[in-house]
Amino acid sequence: MNAVVHHGPGGFDSLDFRQMEEREPGPNEVKVRLRSAGLNHRDIWMLFREREHEDPVILGSDGAGIVKAVGENVTNVAEGDKVVINPSLNWPRQSDAPPKNFEILGVPTAGTFAENIVIPAENVEKKPAHLNWEEAGVLPLAALTAYRALFTRAKIQPGEHVLIPGIGSGVATYALQFAKAVGAKVTVTSRSKMKRNRALELGADHAIDSHGDWEEAMKGEKADVVIESIGPATFLKSLSQLRPGGRMVTYGATTGDEVTLPLREFFYGQFNLLGTTMGSAEEFRAMLDFVCKQKIHPVIDKVYPLAEAAKGFLRMEEGEQFGKICFITE
Repeated sequence: MNAVVHHGPGGFDSLDFRQMEEREPGPNEVKVRLRSAGLNHRDIWMLFREREHEDPVILGSDGAGIVKAVGENVTNVAEGDKVVINPSLNWPRQSDAPPKNFEILGVPTAGTFAENIVIPAENVEKKPAHLNWEEAGVLPLAALTAYRALFTRAKIQPGEHVLIPGIGSGVATYALQFAKAVGAKVTVTSRSKMKRNRALELGADHAIDSHGDWEEAMKGEKADVVIESIGPATFLKSLSQLRPGGRMVTYGATTGDEVTLPLREFFYGQFNLLGTTMGSAEEFRAMLDFVCKQKIHPVIDKVYPLAEAAKGFLRMEEGEQFGKICFITE
């Protein structure tokens, strides 16, 4: 089968479109004929891990398709079912943190950038009927991350003010849509006028130039919740716009891993700093129910044939996308 793999010293030169051997499902597994898959920043980060002396591995965490075969003991789906893939492995129930054996699909396990995938049956769910294949394929990882960040960790309530720095990524656009769906007020930031305008069209109440004065732009109003993923470039500015006792949820570190925290300001402000990543199978099902109930459609930036996946990687690396980048297999 055709697949996009990582093999080599790391970097974009390690990305290859090639033939890979298929396998059949064993007990408690299903084989899915993938129709679409979504690109995440994680796929780029995995690409920069050295694998020169290891076998090629198929990249990709997001995907949707049709069940092609089922192994023994599989009862939750049948051949011919339309499904989306939950990329959160070995995390069945909602908990404060993932189990020790938690993994994300796609490196070291074979991922979704292929024509077929064999995966545990517990990691497939019925595709939301209102989504087309492209939308379903880009839903899983980013939507699950946004759902847990907003509802499990931040516990947002209707009417609260949510600040989302760096609008444009998949998680950020889902967070905007999810927060608006429950009646929150949402402010976003971006250096890009295009992205700010797109966010306003998507329902954001305010859109701030990241290079501007956030305090002035927010007219002194503080956020109840900040959904932060940028890291050092925005962390302290985000904290400065959080109300006393507010919640900051962080799920990424795009600009680096380390920040210097003003401790007195932090503890006097009674701020709550919460980490999050991905989510459990329970939260994945809750997210799908929420998306169906609210009739939410993922924002898709570009769609590429799987054979042209390198173009999608480069577009994400350039940071120009608004929403999700999708690969289609046919």
